[in-house]
Amino acid sequence: MYYQRIGDVPPKRHTQHRAEDGSLHFEELMGEEGFSSDSSLLYHRTIPSAVVEARVWDLPDLTTTPNHPLVPRHLQLHDLFDETAWRDIDAVTGRRLVLGNGDVRISYAVCGKASPLYRNGIGDECVYVESGTALVETVFGVLEVGQGDYVMLPRATTHRWVPTGREPLRLYAIEANSHITPPKRYLSRFGQLLEHAPYCERDLRTPAEPLLADKVSTGSTPDGVEVFIKHRGPGPGGIAGTVHVVPDHPFDVVGWDGCLYPYVFNIADFEPITGRVHQPPPVHQVFEGHNFVICNFVPRKVDYHPLSIPVPYYHSNVDSDEVMFYVGGDYEARKGSGIGQGSISLHPGGHAHGPQPGAYEKSIGVEFFDELAVMVDTFRPLELGEGGQACDDGIYVTSWVRGSDR
Repeated sequence: MYYQRIGDVPPKRHTQHRAEDGSLHFEELMGEEGFSSDSSLLYHRTIPSAVVEARVWDLPDLTTTPNHPLVPRHLQLHDLFDETAWRDIDAVTGRRLVLGNGDVRISYAVCGKASPLYRNGIGDECVYVESGTALVETVFGVLEVGQGDYVMLPRATTHRWVPTGREPLRLYAIEANSHITPPKRYLSRFGQLLEHAPYCERDLRTPAEPLLADKVSTGSTPDGVEVFIKHRGPGPGGIAGTVHVVPDHPFDVVGWDGCLYPYVFNIADFEPITGRVHQPPPVHQVFEGHNFVICNFVPRKVDYHPLSIPVPYYHSNVDSDEVMFYVGGDYEARKGSGIGQGSISLHPGGHAHGPQPGAYEKSIGVEFFDELAVMVDTFRPLELGEGGQACDDGIYVTSWVRGSDR
């Protein structure tokens, strides 16, 4: 990402940086790939590594079940949470695992209360805000987020989610075991988004100023401040949880600079790439991680060849599983399948899929698609989490049979 400088930082890195009273600030390098990739320097009022207590955090159920026998699935995420229970659920401990493998986990949460301070020590998180509003408070500063926002949180960023509206905050969390970045083909060799990219740096929102502990009041206990950490360990999928009690609030950063930080990108700022004939899914790509990509399908003009068929051609996912989360509009190719807003379709590798019966023919002559969806393609098979099993409609596999009753 491009360079940012926020708050009070010294003119030279790795040199003394003092407060007005003469006390030293403590410099922390937060960097990727062992000092060999993007990093930022954060300047703390207190020692960032101090811990006074550690205990086990019993994570939500992260067990997964293979998709066997191999079938496409329709998962109805809006059925996962009670209409009133969301008020007592937070965006961290309340997540329910929908799908996952060794590279990425997809969870869903409907929440109404502030989360604990949280740090994912396994990989980056890309959280899509389906609806609602929130403040995401981080060691880098505050991000205001709302419907349609992708919230990008680098690995080990201490943060918390604070819902701000009267309506539930609905979050679709994509947790990587790697970093998540813009696609390499859209970046110059120096990291700038290129002219043919479907978005640019102007579309990204970053923290505007530091967030100091005297501006927040959460997370404190008589002994210190609790930070919930997800990390590699002995649990399902090699994931475990720990709570650190730290003596001082982590939001004590007076300034930072560098190229590693959280940011927000709204799906409405994605400029779709179209053509005379139907374009393949990679033109919709917005981010990528190790062994998976994230795409979005947005309202757009469609194919303008006189003989074009605007909906997707039938295709086999030879190397990947495809997950579509339908968040708005009316997805033309899925009409008649039972899928609606809040649905996920899982099309696994080894199964040919495409438009529902009748959609192929009816799309001829259509000039515009009013649809909104977030897609994750993985290069290893996805398994079902407890949330995915709980909201599977059980009949989607038959939806391509002409005359099937949906």
